[in-house]
Amino acid sequence: MPPSIPATLRAQALGLLASGAATSRSDLVDALQVAPSTVTAVVRRLLEEGVVLEEGVGRSTGGRRPRILRLRDTDGVYAVAELGGRHARVGLYQAGGVLRGVEEVPIDIADGPAAVFRTFASLVAGEPLLGVGVALPGPVEFPSGRVVGPARMPGWSGVDPAEHLSVAFDRFDGPMLVDNDAKAAAIGEYVTRGYDTDDMIYVKAGTGIGACLVTGGRIFRGGGGLSGDVTHVRVADSGERQCSCGSRGCLETVASGAALTRQLGSASVGSPGLGSPGLGELIVAVHDGDPAVVAAVREAGRLLGVALSGLVNFLNPDAVVIGGALSSLGVYVAAAKGVLYERCLPSLTGSLTIEASTAGPDAALTGLGHLLRSSADVRPS
Repeated sequence: MPPSIPATLRAQALGLLASGAATSRSDLVDALQVAPSTVTAVVRRLLEEGVVLEEGVGRSTGGRRPRILRLRDTDGVYAVAELGGRHARVGLYQAGGVLRGVEEVPIDIADGPAAVFRTFASLVAGEPLLGVGVALPGPVEFPSGRVVGPARMPGWSGVDPAEHLSVAFDRFDGPMLVDNDAKAAAIGEYVTRGYDTDDMIYVKAGTGIGACLVTGGRIFRGGGGLSGDVTHVRVADSGERQCSCGSRGCLETVASGAALTRQLGSASVGSPGLGSPGLGELIVAVHDGDPAVVAAVREAGRLLGVALSGLVNFLNPDAVVIGGALSSLGVYVAAAKGVLYERCLPSLTGSLTIEASTAGPDAALTGLGHLLRSSADVRPS
């Protein structure tokens, strides 16, 4: 049996070849910063798997002319979808690492997995599928894919989404992956950044708030695969608001999109004419400079920073990246950033990058595609 190679190293090599950042073994050695013998083992395995082809020679830089490596052409695509409470974002991820055909459609997550997955399947009908992946807005066990106690997914708790996904796709026999949306987005962010962030805290701040630690190119999942539930961290100055989890004072109640829209929709806080805003209207109001909305969003960002400061002091990451819909609001990101610099040790923030997502709204789709493409078998057991 051929020796095993680390899944992360395999994924990084595939990503570099897919993007064109590497076209030879020597390129991979330089990019991955590993020994030539390690790259040789990785390339040998990829050649044996038929994922990579070796053809032609490149220009010499003083030694032997390098053999050119490229991904094998394929007609298939990975169907990927990120689900929200009221919408789904669906795309097709090509084996070469390109995301195309992204479409956002209305759904109601409360309709349950069977109905929602049928909608997903109908949007990619007729495509030659290599795999199927879904990111869910709630806690997901890994690798089983079972949903555990989701606060915003009525009727999904304890459900095995993989079984419903298989039925919706007519018992498709290729790999299927079900994961949490923040975890998928974190990997998408890591890939988009070119694999150059060793330890990154990714926060998905939208209607709800999720988070993920990526370390050494891998998701830190915790003992049961349920890590990253920062949304239910208790924060000071929360006003003891009731949370959807049944507790009080959680971060979700003061720093999420749902909390902001609820707060600004009340007659005592919202600006005249704002009414009962959705998240889209709230974002527009910030861009229009509505003073009450800007102040509320700034305070929400500050409280996010409070919740993250303990994690930064404990984990010492290279980067904190804020994604999701609220990451488009500079005042939200800046407020969180300011608190992190204020509350974290200077020795930890001196080289810390704190910024909005590079991958943007397609982060989770990119992450799902990458996980499907780079894993030999991701089918939930």
